[in-house]
Amino acid sequence: MKEKTEGVRKIWDRYKYAALVALIGVGLLLWPGLGERGTPAKSGQEERNCQDVQAIQKEMEEMLSAMSGVGQAKVMLTVDSDGERQLAQNTTLSYSGDTSAPEDYSRKSETVLVDGSSGDETVMIRQLYPTYRGALVVCQGGGSAEVRLAVTEAVAALTGLSTDRVTVAKWQ
Repeated sequence: MKEKTEGVRKIWDRYKYAALVALIGVGLLLWPGLGERGTPAKSGQEERNCQDVQAIQKEMEEMLSAMSGVGQAKVMLTVDSDGERQLAQNTTLSYSGDTSAPEDYSRKSETVLVDGSSGDETVMIRQLYPTYRGALVVCQGGGSAEVRLAVTEAVAALTGLSTDRVTVAKWQ
């Protein structure tokens, strides 16, 4: 019996770190959300931000197409951060016991809604716009240096990008 426990002890001493790493790996796989495969579903905020960037791209396409010599234009913006909207919250804090050392407390927050023309609307306190990484504009007039310069300056002014992060190409 003593030989058996010594054998098990030697094996444990030899492989204990490998077993620990394997157990941590299994734990991480079983943890909710960490082991899921595929693309995670976008939250409402992320989807709204994506729609905002697409709307900005569409509006930029219309504006650039209206510029002299540009012709038809397509815009693609790459985003570093999607921006953020902070909504007004009505927060209630309740506690029991002494105010200097409460025994128990709870916090309840609700988003503030106001009556709007199309039903209830949220109240936005602050909005941070997306931070762009780069822009590509493909336009019919992209072969002209004058048009490329005008488009580059317009996109840089609208997005806050430096001109070296804006590329203008000729439409085929």
